[in-house]
Amino acid sequence: MKNFALIGAAGYIAKRHVEAIKTNKGDLLMMCDPNDNVGYIDSSFPNCNYFKEIERFDRELNRLDYLNNKIDYVSICSPNYLHDSHIRLSLRNNCDVICEKPLVLKTEHLKMLQEIEKKHNKKVYTILQLRLHPTIIDLKKHVENSKEKFNINLKYITPRGKWYDYSWKGDFDKSGGVLFNIGIHFFDMLTWIFGKPIIDDISLTDKLAVGKLKFQNANVNFFLSIDYKDLPHKDWKAFRSLEINNKDYNFSDGFTDLHNVSYQNIINGNGFGIEDVYPTIELIEKMISK
Repeated sequence: MKNFALIGAAGYIAKRHVEAIKTNKGDLLMMCDPNDNVGYIDSSFPNCNYFKEIERFDRELNRLDYLNNKIDYVSICSPNYLHDSHIRLSLRNNCDVICEKPLVLKTEHLKMLQEIEKKHNKKVYTILQLRLHPTIIDLKKHVENSKEKFNINLKYITPRGKWYDYSWKGDFDKSGGVLFNIGIHFFDMLTWIFGKPIIDDISLTDKLAVGKLKFQNANVNFFLSIDYKDLPHKDWKAFRSLEINNKDYNFSDGFTDLHNVSYQNIINGNGFGIEDVYPTIELIEKMISK
């Protein structure tokens, strides 16, 4: 059984990580969040120790390592701008890391983390669940075995309420904006399948990212929005559309279960690491600077 700790336990995505730990027969020994709204943990790990301050969490990690009762993995679900700091804390305490997307907001941070990985002989993993989706895997195989040119229209609209503007997610310096908040998995999917792109056009606001990418064998139009007004329906629910050469690819089903598969792969030594996210972080950096 693997021992886990969790940073950012009160956030939305943390519940998927806790479920993945439980599904893969791990034990969550400790968690940290400045917000104490973490009672959902009780149904899965009622004996999990809770820390409100990251400093006390750090000390407990160090104590467990000293007693040779160490944490195997620290799962990180904290705000985007804190990821690299919390990764470094975990590596210094002799733990491997499983971090939510985006791993970091700048490629220079990736380089620093790789050096700390080597220093402590530990590994940083990240969640790139679309690479594990059967529909996307089949698409990649199709592209690799084809000589045709692909015309792609990607649209993802996931509405956010007024709270968003007041949270860290609505703060560009803390979240990286729409491209990092909701776009990173899709850009990772595209670079994983088609390679390195050229940015043909990009338009950004605090709620919208619209642009064009050119790959060697593909042209991509993308539309990413958190504005309810952009939805094609009246229901308050996300809309995903991936159209390739006038054919629709549905990858909405099974999307939420892929954290469990991600954890299984990581525990088995087959997870995605720092080197896997370089192309996407670099691409988004360039789009932001345009």
